[in-house]
Amino acid sequence: MDDPYHNNDGGYPYQTDYPPQEEDAASDATEGADDDDQMYEGEYQGVPHPDEIKEARRAARMEARRKARMAAQQEEEEENLPEQYETIMEDCGHGRFQWMLFFVLGLALMADGVDGFVVGFVLPSAEKDMCISNADKGLLGLLVYVAMMVGALVWGGLCDKMGRRKCLIYVLTIDLVFSFLSCFAQGYGFFLFFRFCSGFGIGGSIPIVYTYFTEFLQMDKRGEHLSWLCMFWMLGGLYASFTAWGIIPHYGWGFAIGSEFQIHSWRLFILVCLFPALAALVGVVFMPESPRFLLENARHDEAWMILRQVHDTNWKAKGEPERVFTVSLQENTPQTQEDEFIEIQSETGTAFQRWTVRHVTMLQQVMANIMSLSAPELRLQGLFLVVVWFCLAFSYHGLGVWFPDMIKYMQYEEYESKVRVFHRERVERFHFNFSLVNQIHREGEYIHDKFANIEIKSVKFEDSLFENCYFEDVRSTNTFFENCTIKNTVFYNTDLWKEKFKDCRMENTTFLHPKKGCHLNFQEENDIVIYLVSFLGSLAVLPGNIISALFMDKIGRIRIIGGSMLASSACTFLLLLSFSQGAVICWQCLFYGVSVAAWNGLEVISVELYPSSKRGTAFGILNGLCKFAAIIASFVFAAFIGITKIIPIFLAFAALVCGGLVALKLPETREKILS
Repeated sequence: MDDPYHNNDGGYPYQTDYPPQEEDAASDATEGADDDDQMYEGEYQGVPHPDEIKEARRAARMEARRKARMAAQQEEEEENLPEQYETIMEDCGHGRFQWMLFFVLGLALMADGVDGFVVGFVLPSAEKDMCISNADKGLLGLLVYVAMMVGALVWGGLCDKMGRRKCLIYVLTIDLVFSFLSCFAQGYGFFLFFRFCSGFGIGGSIPIVYTYFTEFLQMDKRGEHLSWLCMFWMLGGLYASFTAWGIIPHYGWGFAIGSEFQIHSWRLFILVCLFPALAALVGVVFMPESPRFLLENARHDEAWMILRQVHDTNWKAKGEPERVFTVSLQENTPQTQEDEFIEIQSETGTAFQRWTVRHVTMLQQVMANIMSLSAPELRLQGLFLVVVWFCLAFSYHGLGVWFPDMIKYMQYEEYESKVRVFHRERVERFHFNFSLVNQIHREGEYIHDKFANIEIKSVKFEDSLFENCYFEDVRSTNTFFENCTIKNTVFYNTDLWKEKFKDCRMENTTFLHPKKGCHLNFQEENDIVIYLVSFLGSLAVLPGNIISALFMDKIGRIRIIGGSMLASSACTFLLLLSFSQGAVICWQCLFYGVSVAAWNGLEVISVELYPSSKRGTAFGILNGLCKFAAIIASFVFAAFIGITKIIPIFLAFAALVCGGLVALKLPETREKILS
């Protein structure tokens, strides 16, 4: 039977027998063409059908157009979000909520200020209590600053991915736990470890606090209220100085359990210094997350609830509870591939695998955020900020080390000028029942003498003979025996150890019940000047803080920074006139009072220049750089104590002038909406 669809040749009809079709519409109608065998062979060899190629190209074009539309839409939304958010914050107003957050975050900043003074205040006592050598003492200060530098870098980056509030809770908790443990550490190794961990925690507070508070402020309030917030760092210094002055010099406030576990008053001081961090932690627990952070991470419902809370809290406090929060937020921020990957992996695998995936991916995001700061649009202003931060930190912290060390050196010189020298004295059968202070005894002879219940401070015995002598209940500070001969002598219940006998010859000498640890005399080792200098230095920044807060939004950040740094450079020359302790303290207060305005302006402009998704990361890097500059400055400036004043003053002057001139190149952010 003939097939109506076949020719007489047994082949297939030509396509021209049918109505013409568009080229792209070729489909099943082409099946059964004369070249069917040939196409089958090509398909068998893996060659795609022409129709499949056309369909794939069409799908690719459609996908490209879809992605282009999404990219344009996302770019438009990103441009609209800052203006929309600024409008929302203006609608919420500035009132009770911001002031509550202000005091809570201020306490966190105060805790950072306290930690900056703790080590300097406890070292004069701790170095005696735990027999810390000069090398170990320097290591403590170095490691604390290194820990704070690392903490600023780590927590600044994490707060852009984990949230401002959550990271601040972690930071304050770490500081509290390890500071508390350091109060009871009896060995120097444990004390060093605990202070390092505490520094790592509190080091992240400054980047988080400024980033957190900035995102609750409207544009015309940012400069002023961020400057007021800076005052809490000054209050931290005042709190630490005042409590140290009232606690540490009182030896009776301590107690001991046996000879191995001792709690002296300097440990109580560390405990009291935990109160600001503890109060801040309690307050932050009741504060909400930054809505700007939530919007950047597509958590619109949470952001809307928090913004409504801010709105209602402020307007109820102003007597207008009837005002309704009418803002609606569109959930249009797309998720990144990393976010989708985290969600997928969070539902699969073991708990350890899920934890590993989340944190490794978060680390990758943080690193990508850091690398994005080198983008062309951020590179130049970032370089200027780095220079200004480094120059200001180098001069400020360098002189911060130089001032107290210079005062101590002047005290030492005055003390040395009053030293009494005894040469070739012979003392026989004498009872020393009075303290020996600031003396040098050369080539003396002490026969059948008794040294009982006395203190020997800053005394050196050189080439002397002690024969048939008896030492009982002797406390010593900075006392040494050099090239002495000690015969038939008993040391009972003293803290005179082998380290204090240099190149001495011992003959039939006995040490009974030696005191463990080092002598600790709080009345002698804690000069009132130590606390007075820090107290006055912290108090001196109050006028500068007030002036910078009042004028930050009026004359702009750039003029504040540049003017303050250049004025501070002029103040450094007055240090050449410091020939007494009083003069050094006076010029120190003047320098701190003038330079604090530059710090306030620099911190304000640092949070305003960078977009919300990179704000904490950038501020953490800048604050870490500040700690790095402080480490370098502490070594450089301390190296010239007792040698010359010219080089430290010249270095501070050059750094301040350089930083002040570069600051004038920064963009003004006074009327800039947070990007």
